[in-house]
Amino acid sequence: MTGTTLTDGLGRGGRVRLPAALRQTATMAWRSLVSVKHNPLELVDYSITPIMFVFLFTYVFGGQMAGSPQEYLQYALAGIIVQNTLFMSMYTAMSLNTDLTKGVFDRLRSLPIARSAPLFGRIVADLAKQLWAMLLMIALGTLLGFEISGGPAGFVGATLLLLTFAAAVSWTAVLIGMMAADVEKVQVFAFTFIFPLTFTSSAFVEVDTMPGWLQAWVEVNPVTQLSDAFRGLLLGTPAGASIFWSLVWAAGITAVFMPLAMRAYRSDNR
Repeated sequence: MTGTTLTDGLGRGGRVRLPAALRQTATMAWRSLVSVKHNPLELVDYSITPIMFVFLFTYVFGGQMAGSPQEYLQYALAGIIVQNTLFMSMYTAMSLNTDLTKGVFDRLRSLPIARSAPLFGRIVADLAKQLWAMLLMIALGTLLGFEISGGPAGFVGATLLLLTFAAAVSWTAVLIGMMAADVEKVQVFAFTFIFPLTFTSSAFVEVDTMPGWLQAWVEVNPVTQLSDAFRGLLLGTPAGASIFWSLVWAAGITAVFMPLAMRAYRSDNR
C-alpha cells in the first residue's frame, strides 16, 4: 500500500470515498491471498479437506447408498461441495477472531483507510479460497466419473449461486468471530450447528427416505434448497424453485446478520 493510495481517497471530514474504499478492500483481499505464497499451509484446509470429503463419501458410502460409488457421486457431489462450503465459511470466523485477538485489526484501523476495508477484504479473499475448493472438488469428481450434463451455463450458474450463498453465510461467520472469546469457541459452533444442519438435508440422501416428521424440516432447510439447486444446475435438471429459495435464504441471512456483524465490528474494543 503506498502513501498515495491511502490518502487520495479521503473526502470531506476525512471520510473515504467509495472508489478508494473499493481499492482498499481489494488491497486487503490481496494481502490475505498473497500470504498463501509465503505460507502454503494456509491453503491445505481448502485443498486436503475437500479431497478427503469427496473420497470418503464416494467410496465409503457409495456402494451402500446407490449400488456403486460412481452413481452415488453423481447425486452426492453437489451436497459434498455445499457441506464443504459451509464448514469452510467458519475459517472466516476463525481467522477474523485470531486477527482481532492479536491486534492486527487495530493496526489496520489506525491507517487512513475505510474502516470496513479490512473486514470486506477478508471476506473477498475467503470467497476466492472457497472458489478454489469448489473447482478442486468438481475436478476431482470429474476424474472419478462425475458428469456435468448441465453444460457451461449450468456450471457457471451453479458457481455463482454457491458463491452468493457463501457470501451471505460469511456474515454469520463474521458475527461469530466477533462474539467468540477464542478460536476454540468458533470450532464448537461449527460442529454443533453446521454439522446437523447439513445432515438433516437432501445433501447426501433423498428426502423421501427419511421419516415423515423429519421431512417437514428437511424440505425447508436452506442446505436442502442449495444442494438441490446446485445439483440441478450441474446436471441440467429442473431446479427453478430451489434456485429461487436459495436466493431468498441468502438474502434473508444477509439482511439479518450483516447489520449485526457490522455493529459488532464497529463496536469491538479488543
